[in-house]
Amino acid sequence: MSDSPQQHPLDGLLVLDFSQFLAGPSAAMRLADLGASVIKIERPGKGDLCRQLYISNMKLDGDSTLFHSINRNKQSYAADLKNPQDLERVKRLIERADVMIQNFRPGVIERIGLDYESVKGLNPRIVYGSVTGYGTQGPWAGKPGQDLLAQSMSGLAFLSGDADQPPVPMGLAVADLIAGHQLVQGILACLVRRGIPGQGGTVEVSLLESILDLQFEVFTTHLNDGGKEPNRSSVNNAHAYVGAPYGIYRTADGYLALAMGSVPRLGELLGCEALARYVNPDSWFSERDTIKSHLKEHLTMQTTRHWLAILEPADIWCSDVFTWEKLRQHEGYRVLDFEQEVVNGRGTVMKTSRCPIRIDGRIYKSPKAAPFVGEDTETINRRYGL
Repeated sequence: MSDSPQQHPLDGLLVLDFSQFLAGPSAAMRLADLGASVIKIERPGKGDLCRQLYISNMKLDGDSTLFHSINRNKQSYAADLKNPQDLERVKRLIERADVMIQNFRPGVIERIGLDYESVKGLNPRIVYGSVTGYGTQGPWAGKPGQDLLAQSMSGLAFLSGDADQPPVPMGLAVADLIAGHQLVQGILACLVRRGIPGQGGTVEVSLLESILDLQFEVFTTHLNDGGKEPNRSSVNNAHAYVGAPYGIYRTADGYLALAMGSVPRLGELLGCEALARYVNPDSWFSERDTIKSHLKEHLTMQTTRHWLAILEPADIWCSDVFTWEKLRQHEGYRVLDFEQEVVNGRGTVMKTSRCPIRIDGRIYKSPKAAPFVGEDTETINRRYGL
């Protein structure tokens, strides 16, 4: 069920979002989802550069749908930070804020005069969140903090795809989005700490550290197995460190996902006699590709539904492989009530996802779409006496 606005856990918090693109804005959006009032500080005219960053050719009232997907439920305040009058108004907002988020390149925010030490002088209680590409020190500090670059440098691209394929990046901006999630965690932790001494603090995340942390299970293995490189399966690879049958297999009419399980038991259920001899679990990794080749050939003989009807009652970990269209038609998805419609100031409607977090059984939706550049400037000036 949905909840009324006063039931949001972050009601009463004021967040100033100076960030652009994905990581910082997605963090600010999640805080907004949970009830914080988020003011997006943007340059007059063009605003956040993400407004013109397209992942498809779709636009919504002149801005990319990517921008709209990560900036819902915010207000927009247009300010030229090089203009002394605008900067003074922004500083007065900072005096009232609980959280500030920025992702300027190292050195830029200091030149503006809104680095943490300067902001702390205006508001000692503020929680100051920063996103960088690779940290603020070292030879990569000035390198563009872009998702594909961070994925490529982190080793992540050598976990996906089959053994004979080149490095395969994930098909979404995973470094940006994970960094945004971790920034939210850090901000919330700092807000909890602030409740005791009343002192704010600074929270820093980078794309590289975030995407490395996403790999912590397999990276820890690498650190403790003599530095061996990931060994991707040459047949239907789904995890470089997991043995057979783990993978996605073609069937007569689609695909079937198989997770961990006993290979002989799987062969018995499927009628695949070639799997019966792999009784030693060690062989499920040492002879992983051979086992998976047998499965690859055998599973094409029947439909996905046929195999699921055999495997699911036997408590084998398996599933269909859905397209988004097929997923959205399933009752298992519909019962989650995961979609929402948001409306902007011109009445344009966009369908998007909702906050995935439930608190006390409640889900959090908001009908407010992303704002136009400066849409709320005058309202904010009046509200805060700027």
